[in-house]
Amino acid sequence: MKKIMILAIAGLATMLLAAACSSGASDSGAQSSEPVETIYDFNIALYQGSDELGSETVAVSDLRGQPVVLNFWAGLCPPCRAEMPEFQAFADEYEGRATLVGVDLGQSFALGTEEDAIALLQELGVTYPAGAPDDENLARELSVLGLPATFFVAADGSLHRKWQGVLNGEKLAEITDEMLAQ
Repeated sequence: MKKIMILAIAGLATMLLAAACSSGASDSGAQSSEPVETIYDFNIALYQGSDELGSETVAVSDLRGQPVVLNFWAGLCPPCRAEMPEFQAFADEYEGRATLVGVDLGQSFALGTEEDAIALLQELGVTYPAGAPDDENLARELSVLGLPATFFVAADGSLHRKWQGVLNGEKLAEITDEMLAQ
């Protein structure tokens, strides 16, 4: 009986981890059918990138004027780790045309602390702006159901597209180019 209980608990833990840190294999990147909306505004306390964005805390609304890519991730999320090198290459290539900001939701999804997030950024050599939101309900407000997730925000602040799951550099560039063409 004890072994069955342990197996049941292990299975439940695996399911919860899979839901919180999704690979996006099913329905990955399905375009939202929601009407055009302005993205929910929130502040990000930056771990890095304050020199690039001009402040240690930045509101999403302050980033208007060019397309913004918000990548929601966590320090202990393997799929998030996997996509970060391509996001870094994107940030380098699109510098001055689009702004990439990593938003650490590790604490919201029980996938790491601020220290875990900073350690991952340093380990992978990620230099684009990244930090944590000041809103503990952000995942619920934005309907972020798992990590990673990426939101594409047009220059006017409208939500262009949501992508749930791992995103490769090619698709990241394609969706950003759509925003730049508008």
